[in-house]
Amino acid sequence: MRKERSAGVLLHITSLPGPFGIGDIGPEAYKFAEQLAASGQRYWQLLPVNPVSGSDHSPYSALSSMAGNIQFISPELLVTEGLLTEQQINEYITDASEKVDYQHAENAKSALLEMAYASFQKQPDHPYQKAFRQYTEEAGYWLNDYATYRVLCAHYDNKPWPEWDKGHCYKNCTLNPTQQQAMLKEKWWQFLFDEQWKALKAHCNQLGVQLFGDLPIYISSTAADIWAHPDLFEVDEQGQMKEVAGVPPDYFNEKGQLWNMPIYNWQLLKERNYDWWIQRIKRNLEWFDVIRLDHFRAFSAYWKVPANAPDAIEGEWVSGPANDLFDALQSAFPDLPFVAEDLGLIDDDVRKLRDDYDIPCMRVLQFAFGDDMPTSEHILHQLERNTVLLTGTHDNNTTRGWFKEEADKKTRKNVRAYTGQEVTARTAPRILSQLAYASVANTVILPMQDILALPGSARMNIPATPSNNWTWRMEKGAFSEKIIKRLKKWVKCYGRSVEEEKEEVVGDAE
Repeated sequence: MRKERSAGVLLHITSLPGPFGIGDIGPEAYKFAEQLAASGQRYWQLLPVNPVSGSDHSPYSALSSMAGNIQFISPELLVTEGLLTEQQINEYITDASEKVDYQHAENAKSALLEMAYASFQKQPDHPYQKAFRQYTEEAGYWLNDYATYRVLCAHYDNKPWPEWDKGHCYKNCTLNPTQQQAMLKEKWWQFLFDEQWKALKAHCNQLGVQLFGDLPIYISSTAADIWAHPDLFEVDEQGQMKEVAGVPPDYFNEKGQLWNMPIYNWQLLKERNYDWWIQRIKRNLEWFDVIRLDHFRAFSAYWKVPANAPDAIEGEWVSGPANDLFDALQSAFPDLPFVAEDLGLIDDDVRKLRDDYDIPCMRVLQFAFGDDMPTSEHILHQLERNTVLLTGTHDNNTTRGWFKEEADKKTRKNVRAYTGQEVTARTAPRILSQLAYASVANTVILPMQDILALPGSARMNIPATPSNNWTWRMEKGAFSEKIIKRLKKWVKCYGRSVEEEKEEVVGDAE
């Protein structure tokens, strides 16, 4: 992360406007990047972009730590690449909605991607032919396993892999010719995702905007990685979890959170010099400039819960890989392009691990105004410069919703006392956002919902709830010129644009 003052916006790809029921890497993504640049923003923060498991569509329950979510591929760009026609995509266009329509998106994108692949096969001179062959060679270390896994998922009607025939339960199994052709198609779709994503990233970087990604600490129990490398996870010979990950009771849930994801075999990973983790991070750095390490505290110590436990209360703390892992990561990535998501139950060991490698911490302004306000690590006068400050994360309510629905009388009184203003639910997003910009934190990230001052109905996720999450979308045109000018003004007022400051100094000197 930048050591100088900067700002950014949190908006997931799914939340962009677009004509296919879900935001994607198409024209609206390019437009949003240009709006970020125009408003002086230096970061576009996103949630994980891997394919997801289950009907809840959580980006934190990945089917692969290496693959991209092909639902984000833009059919509109496939038209410009000569792989689809306007007539083909027009049949799947739907009215823009304020919610993601996952069913329509899956049906539309699946049909259009099949058409695009058929078109590609009929074009032996297409520029992608050579690039695709090179891609399959370079990405083989993860792509072969993932493509095999996806073909077998289809063969078994998406049953969890531990329920497959024994001969298919682990990699290096034999596929028939039809399945091998299906593998090639899966690989090509991953190639398309990477081509479009890297083009978007290049455009963002050219505008001076960096992509700020998110690396979930755990992955789904049915993920391709566990099928291909079961020895790296705490699962038995049948692929069943021995213990599961989670967190103890906290701000979000009095019974803690039971994630039902397998924990790592850290001893074996250590013996292999953490090669899987290094490959995973290297892969994500192809997509992002900097990565948020989700649930950073688990690298110091993690909460382990028996697999059959009804909730997370029965868990226990177990020491994590700590400095041993981060020494290996520093050797592989000397700049350590990470941000520590160090929220929740944090102790001195977690802080020391973070500070040993000078990794920025994260703070959330919504957490700052409780009974401990004068000493809270989230309140402005207690912040350190090496901080990424947000009004709220994807797990928080919108600031307007928080002030109206969650903040008690004492908390609202504290907000008013601290700001010296008569704060209401409608004014809270703007007041707290401006307060964040004025802080000493090197980086400030505002969720798009708070920039737009949206109510709690625009919330992205309610932790530990299984449905009705990850569906919010920004209305087309909502990021207006008026809002862009306001952010630009704040960037200038609070010194969050180094380039502009230099220009002004030069101008004065002349």
